[in-house]
Amino acid sequence: MLFNIEPSDLLERARAVRLLLLDVDGVLTAGELFLSDSGEEIKAFNTLDGQGIKLLRNSGIEVGILSGRTSKLLARRAENLGISILIQGREDKREALDELCAQRGFTADSIAYVGDDLPDIRVLKHVRLGFTVCNAHCSVKAIAHAQTDGAGGAGAVREVCDFILQAQGLYDDAIAPYQ
Repeated sequence: MLFNIEPSDLLERARAVRLLLLDVDGVLTAGELFLSDSGEEIKAFNTLDGQGIKLLRNSGIEVGILSGRTSKLLARRAENLGISILIQGREDKREALDELCAQRGFTADSIAYVGDDLPDIRVLKHVRLGFTVCNAHCSVKAIAHAQTDGAGGAGAVREVCDFILQAQGLYDDAIAPYQ
């Protein structure tokens, strides 16, 4: 992971995270959109990311999705992962974040966010801990607190999940059932 702030500051920020919010296209997916002749949308999700999300949730850290697009497929993926915070079709992601905080009692100081493109910048600047993926747009890389080694849709979310769990001293307990 590449840090844009001091590693000790990054760890301190990660210790306070109670909610990890994720963008979808370019973060949970590789950012490609596959459309069939019938208009059906197809997305590919990485199972490593899904396992990381489950580890976070099982450790008491909530996970949510904040997407500018709307997709039935995404709703099904969120349901399969037990994600109850699903915000779709919101191009003004900062406004959606403020509404989420008001409705669910979160503060920006307890949230980490992973984004990769221009619509994510205002959220990344507002939350306690902003991550981006290695294949993100350069403007996002410039303002994120940290950048994953992995690309969006290829395990980058798992990298973030593991980092948060390790920073909070929860990683060993989270993976213990699998050993």
